[in-house]
Amino acid sequence: MASTNHDTDQTEFGLSVESQEQIRDATTTEETAVELPNVYRLEPTAAPTDPRWDNSPNQGVVVVAAKTAGDARIVASQRELDFMEVDSAPAEDVTTSHASAFRLEKLYTVIELEHGRRDLARGVLDGNISVATIKPVQV
Repeated sequence: MASTNHDTDQTEFGLSVESQEQIRDATTTEETAVELPNVYRLEPTAAPTDPRWDNSPNQGVVVVAAKTAGDARIVASQRELDFMEVDSAPAEDVTTSHASAFRLEKLYTVIELEHGRRDLARGVLDGNISVATIKPVQV
């Protein structure tokens, strides 16, 4: 004789609020999603004597237009030279972008200056980001 459990409710896939949001996000295209960039200032916070600057040079204060604070770090780091653009090899990965000082919270902080600017495109707005971030090992 088959037993049935009447103590549980039947759950229908995709009806929860979370599922509805995931479905909406998955069907959003670039044409329908208008995400206005914000303006962020990336400022060095570590002391000039901090040994972490040995691996990632201090680029000074940089202002960027980006979607989020995390995206601001990526926008700034994309301006730096990557090993794939020169004749060198990485130590741990297929790219050196992960080693950017902009991506390290202990070296740089991100401060939102303005929110939802319609007149800006994602990118660096102010600051001099050197491409001399990869140093040759042979002299």
